[in-house]
Amino acid sequence: MNRLIQSGLMFGNLIHVDSPALVDRYNRALKHLTGKTTTLTDFHIDISGFSPEVGEDLNDPLYLNHRGVNRQFILLTTEQKTAPLLDATFSTSRTILKDFIQTNEAQLFALTARDAVAGELVNSVFDVSDPVRLFDIHKITVEADTTGNTLREAGELAAMVDEFKTREDAWFDDVLIAKMISHAKRTGDIIRNPVLLDHMEFETRNFWTAHFGGCYLFRGVDHPALITAGDKDALRDLPIKYTFDLTERNRIAKFFDYNDLVEPIVKARGIDAAAILRQKMDFIVVDAAQEAGIDLSGATRRDIRRLARNHADQLPEAYHGLRQLVNWAEGAGQWPRISSEHPAYFYSLRAADTPDRDLVNMLLAELAPMDIRQLFICHKQLFYRLYRGWSDTKRSYVVDFLAREYQVDKAGARDALFGHDAPMQEEPPGPPPREDMIARVGPWGAVGGAVRGR
Repeated sequence: MNRLIQSGLMFGNLIHVDSPALVDRYNRALKHLTGKTTTLTDFHIDISGFSPEVGEDLNDPLYLNHRGVNRQFILLTTEQKTAPLLDATFSTSRTILKDFIQTNEAQLFALTARDAVAGELVNSVFDVSDPVRLFDIHKITVEADTTGNTLREAGELAAMVDEFKTREDAWFDDVLIAKMISHAKRTGDIIRNPVLLDHMEFETRNFWTAHFGGCYLFRGVDHPALITAGDKDALRDLPIKYTFDLTERNRIAKFFDYNDLVEPIVKARGIDAAAILRQKMDFIVVDAAQEAGIDLSGATRRDIRRLARNHADQLPEAYHGLRQLVNWAEGAGQWPRISSEHPAYFYSLRAADTPDRDLVNMLLAELAPMDIRQLFICHKQLFYRLYRGWSDTKRSYVVDFLAREYQVDKAGARDALFGHDAPMQEEPPGPPPREDMIARVGPWGAVGGAVRGR
């Protein structure tokens, strides 16, 4: 994994903690949350304050995520909002932490100037050893305070101030006044500078979890389902009508279709669909070359496509299906009828513009794992796991590609692949565009044929 780390593709954007003051604050927060401290004086932390070096030092990679639920966090700086979340067990955790930091940024900036802020993402379960407990997760509440309990004491001081202002004899209560002075020394002037974090709750109806081999739970859609990358037989008697595993392509395709969760890449507006599909084809060639033992060291896009031409008869069906779509998109072929059983099917889709598009793109990445770019962007944990099993030549190609064509403009690449911005100007008058034709007949042929009849 050193190649990934050196290229900034793993453990990138972590926050470096190396000053004695920050290390001391971190240890106070760590002691407050876990009863442990680290002897390290130099380490890196993610958005939650988790450090892989500290995890190794404590011999506990879950020291801030006991049993994989109710993740705890340590904030030393608001700059953590840009860091990744390592070893996430729920897809919602990083979004919640980032929203919490951004919403309370001014207050957190003031608080972390003197102390660490420690807290927890609290839901209604503390253990998910039984998969049915996943259905008890509905709402996540963020609880946080400094290690010196500044927020709690500020609340107590605010209550005392209210009592002092409303009780007639409060001016003569020396005990109350002494307590107010004592609290104010620790909290500062809460009248002019209120010390208060917004109470934040997040509804979690649709999410991914790493538990049970990886599960995608969709409850907030018209046709709910749970889709697992693990053992479906281990998920019996769940309070949901449909449970699929990744081998049930036809049923997953219908689930996507019935809930309007995906769209064909060639239908998407404002993108170069043919270029995106051609890149996916290159990734498939790279995977096939790995299987054949072909050395890809230093291979360029031209080299990859020359390999494809020379070995076209040995390439998988997914490649040929995408090639037919590219030919149609470029006006050089007829519309291909590709059913959900075709290996190219999920490679030709992206998430529709819904609140669950990130979750859907994550699932699509797992259904189409040869697309290493989407896999890296949308499902890093699976990317890292598969990376360990690739040949050295494929690892070299993938790292070089991601460093050269993704790292230099992450936001631009994500927008080009997954963005849903409306076009800047209206379509000019003329014959109906191909997108309209697709909308009439469905992405894979007439409705009732290749769509509903998958």
